[in-house]
Amino acid sequence: MRYLMRTRPVQRLLILGWDAADWQIIDPLLARGQMPNLAALIAAGTRANLRTMEPKLSPILWSTIATGKTADKHGILNFVEPNPSGDGVRVSASTTRKTKALWNILTQNALRVHAVGWYASHPAEPISGTCVSNLLMEQAPSSASAPWPLMTGVVHGAPECATRIAAARVGVTDITRDELKELLPNAAQAARGDHRPATLAKEFARMRSLHRAAIETLRSGAWDCAMVFHDTIDTIGHHFMEYRPPRMSHVKPADLRVYGEVMDRVYRMHDRLLGELMEVAGPDTSVMLISDHGFHSGAERPVILDVSKEERATLESRWHRVHGVAIFSGPGFCAGASIGAPTLLDVTPTALTALGLPVGLDMDGRVVTEAFAVAPTIATVPSWDDVPGEAGMHPPEMRQDPFEASDALQQLIDLGYMADMGGDHKKLVELTRRESQFNLGVVLMTTGRAGLAVPIFLKLVAEFPGEARYLSLLVHCQHAAGDHAASLASLEQWEQRAPGNAEAAMLRVVSLVAIGNDADAALAMQTLLLHHGNAPDRARPIADILALLGQWQASSEYAARAVEHDPNAPEPRLSAARAALELGHYEQCAEYCMDATERDMAIPEAHHLLGAALAWAGELEHAAQSLQIALKFAPKNRESLAFAAEVERARGHAAAAAELHARLVECPVHESDRSATQLNRHSVRHAQAWNERERS
Repeated sequence: MRYLMRTRPVQRLLILGWDAADWQIIDPLLARGQMPNLAALIAAGTRANLRTMEPKLSPILWSTIATGKTADKHGILNFVEPNPSGDGVRVSASTTRKTKALWNILTQNALRVHAVGWYASHPAEPISGTCVSNLLMEQAPSSASAPWPLMTGVVHGAPECATRIAAARVGVTDITRDELKELLPNAAQAARGDHRPATLAKEFARMRSLHRAAIETLRSGAWDCAMVFHDTIDTIGHHFMEYRPPRMSHVKPADLRVYGEVMDRVYRMHDRLLGELMEVAGPDTSVMLISDHGFHSGAERPVILDVSKEERATLESRWHRVHGVAIFSGPGFCAGASIGAPTLLDVTPTALTALGLPVGLDMDGRVVTEAFAVAPTIATVPSWDDVPGEAGMHPPEMRQDPFEASDALQQLIDLGYMADMGGDHKKLVELTRRESQFNLGVVLMTTGRAGLAVPIFLKLVAEFPGEARYLSLLVHCQHAAGDHAASLASLEQWEQRAPGNAEAAMLRVVSLVAIGNDADAALAMQTLLLHHGNAPDRARPIADILALLGQWQASSEYAARAVEHDPNAPEPRLSAARAALELGHYEQCAEYCMDATERDMAIPEAHHLLGAALAWAGELEHAAQSLQIALKFAPKNRESLAFAAEVERARGHAAAAAELHARLVECPVHESDRSATQLNRHSVRHAQAWNERERS
């Protein structure tokens, strides 16, 4: 069944994924004129921060981008999963995905679509164009003269296209010394036996091979949509970002001289590849360029030394920043638009609308309507998964839950029908299962469904009581779900295993406030300040907890410390704005809010607090404007809807107030709303107090 609409804002769409691309590195390069192709793309379109999700692990996030759904719905929960054959683990596969990806939906609607290099896309699906899986570089030969056949399942498409893609690959041994100098100009200064140039050459070969595969794919005939993915910025970042200036304390000056330019040069190379890709795609192609998260490059870079492999795998995600990049450019998109806080979940709904197709109501994102030159028509279907027709998916017998398959095999082993796969394999499968369940719990917790995550963390804590991170997230989930007695009980266990933990100390105060035990909360606050009050990186959360206790002057002082500690971040300014509002310093509150929006325009709370300050100061018209901006970025925020309705009523705009109140009634209260209200209840009190003043 096909659903093509009459209007189609975009005729040809290129979705380009740059894993971990970050404006903090891009902007200085743009200012120096070193990324001209990206600069042209931005000039012809609109840029924005793209907010990531938790956990910040690439296979999960890029599957979320491709489906418009959270990981509990799409089923990709880790880098690896149990191999259904029972011999350990494999890279997460396309046969595990439980829902249609964008390329499947386009195939179902007779649009020609290509997908190149996307995470969790192996084996390649039989879509209407060419699919090149993320295992393009597997089975690489050890020497340039050895044969290099494509691994089975890597490419689906016309045989001649697959042949060209295979021939276009570049092996590590094909990278010449002069070519490597493009990324590593000081390679000659590397010490003998240093493995890092070889690591860089390997990633260079992967990047060039994927780019050549994309070029061959785009040249293979007419197409409506192409999705091309590069993970090079992320993979090289994990190896080389620590060497980027300014020098981190543990980095040797000699390493800074040799490897300090690598990351900026990787970005510049991506810009060159972008230019080549756009030349093949043609001037009529519209582009959505996105990254799944950012990557710390300055003072916030983590130091990860002397840890086990398992601990390193957990800690590496600390490199990832919450904001990635988004660019909407070309025919059909608007130049210089103001975009309201897009997330990864918004990419597929926006792409579907751009190509004239309905959005699935079971998708978790929205259409970024602000990015379009003309407001698009948005149609919907209940779920694309329920729409019959050939969608270029693997047959049902290939699609399976690898964890269920592993359980079935273990049952046969237990019954004696199969040989045991051995202790090492069992440990690897069990670790994969455990981490995948942990990731699922994080997804549920961070998308407002903490109550559903509680059983997952209870089971993990019961099985692995020594794992502090399982216990800490159990406490967070129990608190967010409103079970504060259970949260405090679990907190006791956490504090016994991790005495003096600052996060546990902060949660104790918050939990005691939640159950109304203000006396014990005040004592716990004193203990928190005694042990952690002087830590600069704890200033902002302490300011927010002091706000919970109504200690507004102290909250203001800690917020000021947080602003001084992190002058480029908007969040400390919001903490300072809340305190200023409560203390009646409306002009100061407004200044903090405007400073926050200068750093990130798309923060709903900054506009909400500015509206509240302006309302208290009697600037009702400007207050209404600020609240409308807050609702543009967060259209279902109950506090902003309620406050905006009261402001309109005070202005004598009864119809506008009624419309806002109707929207408020339609918005359900979620767990995340309750949690946010607990942490920001002063803003509710301000809204209520202001409303009472206006009515009197």
